[in-house]
Amino acid sequence: MGEIRLVRTDDLVESDPTPGMRREQAIASDRLWAGLAHTQPGMVSGWHHHGDYESSIYVSSGALRMEYGPDGASVMEAQAGEFIHVPRGAIHREGNPTDRVATLVVVRAGRGVPTVNVDGPEPG
Repeated sequence: MGEIRLVRTDDLVESDPTPGMRREQAIASDRLWAGLAHTQPGMVSGWHHHGDYESSIYVSSGALRMEYGPDGASVMEAQAGEFIHVPRGAIHREGNPTDRVATLVVVRAGRGVPTVNVDGPEPG
């Protein structure tokens, strides 16, 4: 059994780079990843998926524009205080349509590599 621990802001570690966004890892174990993601105003991340992990994303500040699905044609927008669930293997990219930094609290459950960058969305 593991020990309960506190992760302070200064303990966050840069992690899993994807163009257009910055991730900070707070917790990583063999079945869980938790941390923050930051996207600058007007930026859009590169296409990626999270392998065998499913993700819960809470928009802490700003907004999140998620593009996904065949040809990336599906779009979902979430505001501060809202959640988005991303299933295992779903190819997507995240954008920030606001004029301030968007910060997301991300928790992933699964195994393997937490982020896989890809060239584009799944074909339609």
